[in-house]
Amino acid sequence: MNARNEKTFEYHPQLREVIANVEKVMVGKKKVTELTLVSLLAGGHVLLEDVPGVGKTMMVRSIAKSLGLTFNRIQFTPDLLPSDMTGVSIYNQKDMSFEFRPGPLVGNIILADEINRTSPKTQSALLESMEEMSMTVDGQTHILPDPFLVMATQNPIEYEGTYPLPEAQLDRFLMKLTMGYPTPEEEFNVLNVIGNEHPIHLLKPAISPEEISELKTAVKNIFVSDSIKRYIVDLINRTRNHKSIALGVSPRGSLALLKAAQAFALLMNRDFVIPDDVKYLAPYVLVHRVLLKPEARFEGVSAEEVINELLARVPAPIHKEQHA
Repeated sequence: MNARNEKTFEYHPQLREVIANVEKVMVGKKKVTELTLVSLLAGGHVLLEDVPGVGKTMMVRSIAKSLGLTFNRIQFTPDLLPSDMTGVSIYNQKDMSFEFRPGPLVGNIILADEINRTSPKTQSALLESMEEMSMTVDGQTHILPDPFLVMATQNPIEYEGTYPLPEAQLDRFLMKLTMGYPTPEEEFNVLNVIGNEHPIHLLKPAISPEEISELKTAVKNIFVSDSIKRYIVDLINRTRNHKSIALGVSPRGSLALLKAAQAFALLMNRDFVIPDDVKYLAPYVLVHRVLLKPEARFEGVSAEEVINELLARVPAPIHKEQHA
């Protein structure tokens, strides 16, 4: 083990406790919890697309509470303005000066609920903050807290009165996830878990914000061999030449897949990336970054099917190197 990666192993029990914590509230959602943690550690953001009532808000609240981070929810509506998120400068007559009153965007974990219901102007303001980790109000730049994770939700079945995110904005999300309906057994367990007192009120932080910041730094030191980097590049390039794809994955997607693989390796208690990490994460990182041709959509081809086809066709390297 490299001395520089000691943090990878030191905080692993706390990370597993965070996942166990969330499972007390969200039955059967271990995979979504793990992938959200991967996004947080990789410095990315998550687009959560699913039908109402499956627990998207409760998932985000549970993760925030288990991490000991602040949680703010922004309900996106057609009349929401950028200043409603960022905050405003108010004139203080006593001091004869303007003072900044931060909005709900100033926090660690932000739930952007139904992002596709607000105007493109407000969507762009949020996505700019996600990319720059800062916001500008009245010409003044305000740095957002670290860690900072936006989980934006959208309903995939209601399009009336919505403003779909264009491809350039979708590209700002590290991953696109879905929760799905629980199995009958999981739903039965939910009915048993939600008793007189909701379990979310009993959750305690399993890790500190300072430790999370150290882990984010440790992610950057996770070793990735040249063969795996080449595998990522080959996979991304295939999306740009596929018969069903009109717009392939950009270089931002390559970097996103690399960072996600490093964060996932850390979560799996390793200080090196293996090819299976890339194969496992690719659908979540790449699906929302490709634009299918109209004829492919007409034939019922999905982006998920195309990415899975490429994963089956592009040969993965035999990983021998483990440490730099």
